[in-house]
Amino acid sequence: MSKITTIYLVRHGQTEWNVEQRLQGHQDSPLTELGINQARWLGEALQNEPLDAIFASTSQRACRTAELIRGARDIAIIPNESLKEINMGVWEGRTQSEAKEQHAEQFDYFWNDPELFRVEGSETFGDVSQRGVDLLNQILVEWQGKSVLLVTHTVVVKLLMAYFEGRPLKQLWELPYIHPACLCKLEIHADRANILLHGDIGHYREASERRD
Repeated sequence: MSKITTIYLVRHGQTEWNVEQRLQGHQDSPLTELGINQARWLGEALQNEPLDAIFASTSQRACRTAELIRGARDIAIIPNESLKEINMGVWEGRTQSEAKEQHAEQFDYFWNDPELFRVEGSETFGDVSQRGVDLLNQILVEWQGKSVLLVTHTVVVKLLMAYFEGRPLKQLWELPYIHPACLCKLEIHADRANILLHGDIGHYREASERRD
C-alpha cells in the first residue's frame, strides 16, 4: 500500500502593498496587522495537524507568514527560491492601475491569457510553473508519506493547483480566489491527487476580513 503525502499550500498574509494594490513580485512589503492575524488564525487552525516540514518562499512576507503559522512548533523553516512569486520585471512596485495604463495589452494578457504575458525583466507563467512543479515533485519524493507545508504566493498557488487540476493556463484566474493566508490541502497518492481544500478561508475570524 502506497504512502499518502499531505501537502498544505498557503499564500502569505495580507501585506502593505496588497492594500495599495501595488505589484510585488520579487520585491516585498511587510505584513499588515490583518496579515499577521490571518497567518496566526491559520496557525491555530492547523495546530493539531501533524507537520513534518515547512518550506517557504525566500520573500520576507512568506517567511514571516510561515513563522506565524508554525507558532511554537519545533520545525525548521526551509527557504526556497522556487516558491517565490512571479518576477514581474518593470511592473514591480507599480500599482495595478499604473501597469494597466502603461502596458494595456500585457495587463490584459496577465489576467485573461497568461501564456502570452511577458514584460521587460519578467518571468513567464511557464517559467514559474516549471520551477514550482519541479520543487513539488522533489518534495513528494523526499518527504513521501509525510505532511509538508508550503508558504508561497498567489501565482505559484494558482499554478500548482492548476497542475493538479489539469486546468488550462487560459483559465488560471477562474475561481476559487486565492485570499491572503488561504489554505489548499492535498493528499497525494501514488496514482492520484485528492484536493481536499482549495483557497479555504474557514479559519478567518470574521467575514469582513476577507479582503486583499
